[in-house]
Amino acid sequence: MISAFDVDSYETARAQFRWPQPARLNLATELCERWAATEPSRIAILDLDADGGVAEWRFGALNEKANRLANALKAHGLERRDRCGVLLPQRVETALCHIALYKLGAIALPLFTLFGEEGLEFRLGDAGAKMVVTDAANLPKLLAIRDRLPALETVFCIDGPQDGAARGFWETLDRGADRFETVETGPEDPAFICYTSGTTGPPKGALHGHRVLMGHLPGVQMWLEGLPRLGDVNWTPADWAWLGGLCNVMMPSLHYGVPLVAHRMGKFDPEKAFHIWQRFGVTVGFLPPTALKIMRTVEAPERYDLKLRAIGCGGESLGAELLEWGRETLGLTINEFYGQTECNLVLCNNGALMPNKPGSMGRPTPGHDVAVIDSAGKSLPAGEIGEIAVRRPNPAMFLEYWNRFDATKGKFIGDWMRTGDEGVVDEDGYVFFNARTDDVISSAGYRIGPGEIEDCLTGHPAVAMAGVVGVPDELRGEAVKAYVVLREGQAADAAQIESIQTYVKTKLSPHEYPREVAFLEALPMTATGKIMRRELKRRHIEGTG
Repeated sequence: MISAFDVDSYETARAQFRWPQPARLNLATELCERWAATEPSRIAILDLDADGGVAEWRFGALNEKANRLANALKAHGLERRDRCGVLLPQRVETALCHIALYKLGAIALPLFTLFGEEGLEFRLGDAGAKMVVTDAANLPKLLAIRDRLPALETVFCIDGPQDGAARGFWETLDRGADRFETVETGPEDPAFICYTSGTTGPPKGALHGHRVLMGHLPGVQMWLEGLPRLGDVNWTPADWAWLGGLCNVMMPSLHYGVPLVAHRMGKFDPEKAFHIWQRFGVTVGFLPPTALKIMRTVEAPERYDLKLRAIGCGGESLGAELLEWGRETLGLTINEFYGQTECNLVLCNNGALMPNKPGSMGRPTPGHDVAVIDSAGKSLPAGEIGEIAVRRPNPAMFLEYWNRFDATKGKFIGDWMRTGDEGVVDEDGYVFFNARTDDVISSAGYRIGPGEIEDCLTGHPAVAMAGVVGVPDELRGEAVKAYVVLREGQAADAAQIESIQTYVKTKLSPHEYPREVAFLEALPMTATGKIMRRELKRRHIEGTG
C-alpha cells in the first residue's frame, strides 16, 4: 500500500509523498489475505503464553481460521456494520477477530481487559454491540452487566463454553467453512470503534474507516526508521485495544509481513520486557513513556543481548532524561511521535533523517498537514503558543464520533481538527507539546505547561515519576503543585521537598517551581499510560492527596 521511504532527508520524504487513492480497500486483505495468497508459510504472529510457550502462526493458517470465524459469526447473525466487542489481551485470537470482522464488513469494538463493569457497560451499550468475544477471566464482568445490554445477543469464550453463559470460540470457529468471500468495502467504510481514554469527560467512540491503516503507515515508517527491514521483529507492551497497540504495531506488522510478538503482561515487568527483546530478537517496537521510565530502573541492562534498531514513544512527553537514557542504554535515539485516538501519528521524529530535539514531538509526518492555530482557526507563526490542529481530509482521521453528531462538529474549526492540546512550533517546524488546553496552569500572569515541569522533576535523583497540576491560590490565581512518586529508599520528608523545589528553580525557572509537593505511591493513570491530572486536582480539592 505504502512502500518504505527510500530517501536521505525529511524534506525529500515530505516532497515526494502522495497518498494512494484506492477505490476498494479492506483491512482483512491488507493484514492477511495478500500474504496468505503469496507467502502462506511466512510467520505472522509469535504468540507467547504466560508459561513461556510460543505458538508460531503463519499467514496461511491465520487466514484459514479467520475465514472459518467469519463464516461462524455470520451463521450466528452478525451482519455488515454490526458491532462486535473484542475483550481480549494480546494474543492470536484478538488478531483473528479483527481480520474476520473486516472480512464480514462488520465493525470491531476493541475493549481493554482492565475495564471494570461500568467501563464495559458504557462502551458496549453506546456502541450497541451485538456480540462479544472474551476469555474466562473477563467473562464474569460481562455476565454481571448482560441484562443491561439489550443489543447483546451472543458471547463467545476462547477458553470454551462456560455453563451455557458463553459459546466456545474455537468450537464454533471449527464448524465454519475454510473459505470466505470478503465483502467489498471502500476506504470510507467503517472498520472499528476505538473509545477515547476519557481524560476530559465521558469516553467518545471514534469510528475509523478501512483507510486508517493507510493513514498510519507513513508515521510508522518515520518512527521505526524504514519498516520493514530484513530481520525485523516487532513487539509492544501496549494493549491492542488502543490505537497505540492496534494501529501503531499490530496492523502495520501484519501488513508488512513483519513477525509480531503477541504477549500482554498482567502487570508491566521491566525485566520481562528486556527478556522478550532478547529472546525474540526484537528490532523495533513502541513503548509508552511510563514503560520506559520503569525500564530505566532495571540494573545492569547491558547483560541483555539486544538487536534493537528503532524504538518509538508517544502518549506523554519523553523528556531529555529518557532520551539520553535510550542513547546510553539501548544504543539508539528513541523517536517520539504524536497523535490522538481521532487522528494518530501526525507528528514524528526520525533520528536517521533529522535531529531529534529534546521535548519535541517531531515534525509533520509525510502526508499530514499539522499547524498550531488560534481560537479562530488561523495558523500561528513560530514561537506563538496555540492549539495543535490537523487538516482534513486525512486517511488517519476518524470518520465521526459514534452517536455524537454535535461532538463531531465541535471537534473541527473549518478544515482543522482541533486536538485540545496546546503547543508551539519552532523555526525548523518541530512541534513542542505544552499542555492539554484544560491543563494549562495560569499563575501570577504566567501560562505554565505541566509537562515541562514533570520532565524536569524526573531528572531529580530521588524522583521516579511526577504529575503536576495547578491548584487554587488567592495571590497567584493558581499555584503549581507536584505529586511525586519517589524512588525506592528515598525519604518523603521536608528536606526532600526542599530539594525537589530547589532543583526545579535551578534547572527550569523560579516562577515554575512547585510551591506544594505531595508524595504518592503511584500516580493515577489512564489505561493508555497518561497521567490523570484531573484526578490529581480532585484529590487536592478533597484533601486526599
